[in-house]
Amino acid sequence: MKISFNPIGVIHTQFKEKTGVPIQPRFSSSGGTVEIAPEYAEGLRDLEDFSYIILIFCFHESKGYSLTVKPFLDEKERGVFATRAPNRPNMIGVSVVKLEKVEKNILHVSGVDMLDNTPILDIKPYVRDFDSFGDAKQGWLEGRIRGGHKSDNRFG
Repeated sequence: MKISFNPIGVIHTQFKEKTGVPIQPRFSSSGGTVEIAPEYAEGLRDLEDFSYIILIFCFHESKGYSLTVKPFLDEKERGVFATRAPNRPNMIGVSVVKLEKVEKNILHVSGVDMLDNTPILDIKPYVRDFDSFGDAKQGWLEGRIRGGHKSDNRFG
């Protein structure tokens, strides 16, 4: 079975290279714009009423993958599916960003953690009652999440 996706747009950010990018939107104060292709602009209707959106994107600069990786917040090898590392079999990333404003086919967002010109595959509204689980366990990340973390060159 072959599956393929066509990007619906791109995100424009200040991050031109992988090193120094915030490792999660929660640790970023950086803004950006999501430019949606004009043929998909009508699909943005009613999005402005949400404060956060989920961006599904392609790690377009990822080179291959490994089933075990040393994630940013650890020095121990972990299974790639127990991490959010970019070198994944399908190069798909997910980020929740703050939606600041919608202008035609341009979304102004903050909390970006993506490289400039990252292809956007889909957008979904973040819904607190659907997407937040207060009893969620955090596995090996428990006690490691503090803030201010930036990427280094470990994923090439």
